[in-house]
Amino acid sequence: MKRRDFIKLPGLAALGVAGGGLLSGCQSRPLPGSGEVTVTPTVCEICFWKCAGWVHAENGEPWKITGNAEDLHSGGRLCTRGSGGLGAYADRDRLRQPMLRVEEKGRQRFKPVSWEEALSFIAERMEQIGERHGRDRLALLSHGSGGGQFKRLLNAFGSHIFAQPSYAQCRGPRQVAFALTYGEDVGSPDRTDMANARCIALIGSHIGENLHNGQVQTLSEAIARDATLITVDPRFSVAAGKSRYWLPIGPGTDIALLLAWMHVLINEDLYDHRFVEQHTLGFEQLREHVQSFNPEWAWLETGLEPERIRATAHELGRHAPASLVHPGRHTTWYGDDTQRERAIAIVNALLGNWGQQGGFYRPEKVELPAYPAPKPAKPASDWKAAIQADHPLAPKGISHKVIEACIGDQAQVKGLFVYATNLPMTIPGIADKLNRAADDLELMVVVDTLPMEVTGYADVILPECSYLERHDDLRNSPEREPSLALRQPAFEPLHQSKPAWWMAKQLAERLGLGEYFPWQDYTEVLDWQLQQVGSSLEEMERIGVKTFPRKTGLYFSADDPPSFRTASGKVELYSQLLADYGYDPLPRYTPPQQPGEGYYRMLYGRAPAHTFGRTTNNPVLFELMPENHLWLHPITAADHGLKSGDYARMKNRVGVRGNPIRVRVTERVSPRDLFLAHGFGHKAGGLRLTDGVGGDDGEMMDNIKIDPITGSTGMRATFVTLEKA
Repeated sequence: MKRRDFIKLPGLAALGVAGGGLLSGCQSRPLPGSGEVTVTPTVCEICFWKCAGWVHAENGEPWKITGNAEDLHSGGRLCTRGSGGLGAYADRDRLRQPMLRVEEKGRQRFKPVSWEEALSFIAERMEQIGERHGRDRLALLSHGSGGGQFKRLLNAFGSHIFAQPSYAQCRGPRQVAFALTYGEDVGSPDRTDMANARCIALIGSHIGENLHNGQVQTLSEAIARDATLITVDPRFSVAAGKSRYWLPIGPGTDIALLLAWMHVLINEDLYDHRFVEQHTLGFEQLREHVQSFNPEWAWLETGLEPERIRATAHELGRHAPASLVHPGRHTTWYGDDTQRERAIAIVNALLGNWGQQGGFYRPEKVELPAYPAPKPAKPASDWKAAIQADHPLAPKGISHKVIEACIGDQAQVKGLFVYATNLPMTIPGIADKLNRAADDLELMVVVDTLPMEVTGYADVILPECSYLERHDDLRNSPEREPSLALRQPAFEPLHQSKPAWWMAKQLAERLGLGEYFPWQDYTEVLDWQLQQVGSSLEEMERIGVKTFPRKTGLYFSADDPPSFRTASGKVELYSQLLADYGYDPLPRYTPPQQPGEGYYRMLYGRAPAHTFGRTTNNPVLFELMPENHLWLHPITAADHGLKSGDYARMKNRVGVRGNPIRVRVTERVSPRDLFLAHGFGHKAGGLRLTDGVGGDDGEMMDNIKIDPITGSTGMRATFVTLEKA
């Protein structure tokens, strides 16, 4: 069986599997809290922020999830999505047992099989790939806590090809730009000290709609303290509604604004002289570079009046160093994204806010040793040179490059593991390449909790239990205060689902690699690590979160000055490294491509009820937001005979028509733009709440702008027209 057909998984009811559990009916129950209540520590997996909480069960049945009051990372509170985490456990469409692709009478389908059969099939196929092509020809695409277990498995086997779509589709430009400038990234969670800032500029950063819990809280604290908030966004977002200055910039012209801010800060002597003189390199080149980029020039590019550009630059300079331009999170927009993030990093350097109160604090994490186990050998080949040689400054795997490396008889990748990342709705413009890759791969394994679109391409589907049913690695995020948090199973895994650590260990043993997983249960790893830092699994099961004293100051000082891990040891405003590789050493503005006649720029973003497409089938969160809406300006709506509540279809320039999507007529977008929340429009077949519901921005994306430095996918150059549905 060479060619893989895309197989939709039907709803489990169609397979004769009954639903049940939480939210499955209206049967009479005792009043909540009147039975025997137990609490179990957890770390939320609904998004990557990983807030600590408590799972409350009553008589063994799910009741609620609350924040852990001792968790400084989350302020003791969960967001909307975290509070709805029980829906991940209760989803009636969960994958229930391993499934294997088989062909019968010329048709392919998924056959339910035992764990023994599924794991033996995978191990045998991995060995065959190793014998035919080499043991370094397997790859992993991953997003989630358990991905590290499969990374360890493939490394032990001899393969090191690894990528997270969150790099090339989200944070890559920010990570590389700040590393080029400061020698390190801003980290995750972001090291922004917004609670103490006096002025904050958000550029396309939808805090309040993306609900990154700690950031929403610290931004709210800043607003309550009357900090000046500047929001740069073509759309009147939630953050814009809280702002002293809303700058409705022309999409794709952000670098022009940032260069104008640099011009004002330097020429009107508003920059931090001490920081620039002591800690930066290339200031004179920067000064000369920005001379022609005055606010009047930027007005013609951005549509923002010169007086507003000057006024906001003055606000930033007046409050420095307790002033910052937020680096953003989803930073892949127009193909010049690393240079835009470089411009943000440079403005912050002019404000002198690195390691300063109200700017960027110094994060610290617990020095947690790894469990004693053999270290996998180095790979036999340089996979980055083979797969992404045209992006030599990219420090991470580029997801769409990995998929391209799966195509063809001479492909570098012969086997692919996909862990908890729904590639068709994550990587833009990938559908055709994914189809071709699926044809040519000799093994494709998908590990997930739900029948997402990506499962339709698999040879083997392995059902992972939800985060409420498993142990994972300790949360050890760099933060203001170092802390560890425990995720402990609150319930036994439903059906035949298993945790990632168990799957990886079982495969390792079948491959003769059991020494790399020298534990019988993952609690052994957690307890050993905790004991090395003066705690224990028993203690963490009681408290959930343990905070440790800092070893350094939260901010730099005269007695503890900053150091930078760049080649020069300074903040590099002018990047010689970029120049050496043929890139612009200082940010340069390129006007963005514009829609043609009759087309609109499709903008997309977040919704507070959902984490992209991962939660739209969550029965709790579905009730809050069952579908997305297409925002249209009244002029646009009138041109197409649409009103709020109608349904419309988008059509891109190559003729792809999207699902019907409900219209919202609002002046919060311009007549030139449309906006919708990402994550809807599923077509997997097995998600009964959300299949076919809402518009999918990803399927419209036909004009991807690849960042030359990081290889990231710029996704905001999509132009569509409208028709009434």
